[in-house]
Amino acid sequence: MNTMSQKENDACRSYDPSKCPTVSEMLSRLGDKWSVLIIMMLREGPKRFSELKREVVGISQRMLTLTLRALERDGVVRRTVFTTVPPSVEYELTDLGQSFAEPIVALGTWVFRNHTLIQKARAEFDARQQDGRAGQKLVRIA
Repeated sequence: MNTMSQKENDACRSYDPSKCPTVSEMLSRLGDKWSVLIIMMLREGPKRFSELKREVVGISQRMLTLTLRALERDGVVRRTVFTTVPPSVEYELTDLGQSFAEPIVALGTWVFRNHTLIQKARAEFDARQQDGRAGQKLVRIA
């Protein structure tokens, strides 16, 4: 089933080597677990740094800062500083960020939909690997 629109299909066919670095960088961002988790958290609405730090389990303060800066540089996240005492900073998805969240949600949906098949394939692969090693002996080369 092909759900790609004609416009999207044409965009994929119009290969422009000058755009390859950006395509590669954004695909890397899409594959980066911290970026994905932050984007998913910000889909719910603006959040302060401390909220994100609590909600993105396992991320260090440094990694959160670096990831937010990268997402802000890409135009995916907007950083707003409020002149309160003490100053507070809030992060939210831009319109571009909201549209970037769409493929992330689609990938997550695909994983949930195919979770059983993925787990079955992994178990079968692991069993084949284990069976293949059963008859092997380690040989020491002096």
